[in-house]
Formats: sequence, structure tokens, C-alpha cells
Amino acid sequence: MTTNLALQLRQGTTKAHSMAENVSFVKSFLGGVVDKQAYRQLIANFYFVYSAIEDEMKRHQESQIIKPIYFEELNRKSSLEEDLQFYYGLEWQDKIFPSPATKVYINRIHEISNTSPELLIAHCYTRYLGDLSGGQILKKITQSAMNLSGGEGTAFYEFKDIKDEKNFKQNYRLALDSIHLSDSAIKSIVSEANIAFK
Repeated sequence: MTTNLALQLRQGTTKAHSMAENVSFVKSFLGGVVDKQAYRQLIANFYFVYSAIEDEMKRHQESQIIKPIYFEELNRKSSLEEDLQFYYGLEWQDKIFPSPATKVYINRIHEISNTSPELLIAHCYTRYLGDLSGGQILKKITQSAMNLSGGEGTAFYEFKDIKDEKNFKQNYRLALDSIHLSDSAIKSIVSEANIAFK
């Protein structure tokens, strides 16, 4: 038995996705205007977000609900550490802090992991498929706007262990559809995915 979770997530987050792209920072970024200070804070925020998601996913990796979409090759924490070292220097851990909004987000990740771990699916779908889909475009924008060469400062966008991103995304969607979930659980996951876009 399969669900159509992947399709429901895509259709159910269309409006939130469009709204997220129209936030002023994102709009400027997509337009090639990237402030280095704001960008390195973004990378720091991502570090706290992905650390939380990846810690909680690892915690539930053997559960029937999480196991089908637990792919370590998606993990971004180590690539973000590379970027943080580039932007902040060797002592980057002493220099970064999460923004207030990031604190709220990571608290939400820990909360749902304790109470409704199936909702982690929403955050993985939103973050990782988004990273895979737009990563190369965003990498080029970042390199151009900040005159970066090679892979310096853009490790976040590189999925070194995924050789065929298009094929991986298709397999990920199939994995989503293979998870046994009730209709109400699917609705909750779609609703959580809309929270993840904010």
C-alpha cells in the first residue's frame, strides 16, 4: 500500500513556497543581491536548524515512519561546518548564535520529535528536497554576488554522496509514499510543512 504523501506535500505547500520566495531577503538573494554579513548569519542559522533536524532524525532512524526517508547522504551539518569556518574562521563555534526565529524553529523540531516524530517528515521534505532542487542555482548566485571561487563558502550546496540528484529526488518521493500513514497524519504533516516554510 502506498500513499500519495509526496504529491500532497507538493500541492499543499505551493502557496507557502511562493510566499517564502517573496520575503525581502529571499527576493534580494534570488536577484543576486547578497549581503555577506546577512549571508553568514543565515549559514549560522542553518547550522543550528540542520543540527537539530539531523540529531532528531538519527534518534528515530529505526522507526517505521522515519526509516524509509533516513538518508545520511542528505545531512548538511558537516558541509555547514566547512562554510562556517570559511566565513568566521577556525574559532567559528565561539562566534555564532541562532537568531530568535531560529531558536523558535529548533525548539519546534525538538518538541515534535518528542511528541509526534512523524512531523519530522515535513521538515525533511521542505529542507532537503528544496536544497537539492535549488542548490546549484543558489550556489552560482552566492559565488557571483560574493566573488567566490571553487567551492569556498558554498559547501552547503554540494551533495557529494549523491551522484544523480534527479534520480535521488524521485526515489525520495517514492520513499515518502511508502510510509504507512493515516489520512489525519498526512494532513498534519502537510500542515507542519507549511510551518517549515515560514
